[in-house]
Amino acid sequence: MGQPKLALDVKLFVAVTFNNREAYEQIKSVLENKFGTVDTLSAIYDFNFTQYYAKEMGVNLQKQFLGFERLIRPESLPDIKLMTNEIEEKFSLECRRQVNIDPGYITGAKVVLATTKNFDHRIYLGKGIYGDVHLQYRKAKFHFNKWTYPDYREMIVIEFFVRLRKKYMKEFRKVKSE
Repeated sequence: MGQPKLALDVKLFVAVTFNNREAYEQIKSVLENKFGTVDTLSAIYDFNFTQYYAKEMGVNLQKQFLGFERLIRPESLPDIKLMTNEIEEKFSLECRRQVNIDPGYITGAKVVLATTKNFDHRIYLGKGIYGDVHLQYRKAKFHFNKWTYPDYREMIVIEFFVRLRKKYMKEFRKVKSE
């Protein structure tokens, strides 16, 4: 019989989709105040993979991933998602979001996203939040699932996760050896 063990800390990231660069810079500061120093950034890229946000946020959206230096407990992800939803609401104009913030975490083996939407491949984490294993890391590379979002399949995003995982693994080795 296996013995229960507490999960190790994980590395937090957020994916931020936005329509206003000035508002995004303010939101980025708010995120750093809440979650600590950003130690890994993706390039900002055009988010033209879906029209899902067009009605609410407009067109010509951009996106950037931010990875945070401080490790978190994996069970804190629902609280973090609720915080990012509050930030989205705070920066909304006339009940329309200027930003979409998707938090998640990375471990040595996977990338997990937090979401409020339930589907067959998502696990309930509590507080109305579900977890989605979006990417898997095996045989020295990331692998997609059939539900992996299109932009998470792009090299610009994969490159971010490769760098974020590399930082996490260095921190993981330190934590594990203590």
